[in-house]
Amino acid sequence: MPLHVATIVPGGWQTLLILLVVLLLFGHRIPGMARALGSGIVEFRKGLKGESDPNAPKLGNGGDGDGKKKGDA
Repeated sequence: MPLHVATIVPGGWQTLLILLVVLLLFGHRIPGMARALGSGIVEFRKGLKGESDPNAPKLGNGGDGDGKKKGDA
């Protein structure tokens, strides 16, 4: 007798029961996860637009633009 996918996938009330259990177990973490996801999306969009954080460290060779590194004579 072959195993059908329909026997594995939970039905309507079973899905509701599973969601209720997940909500009871992880309900206190959902707002923090949503906040982190939202701020990640905002940062991603800023990166696509080319906007940068003024407090972020500048990437480069560490010099003042003359091609020499700090400490070189």
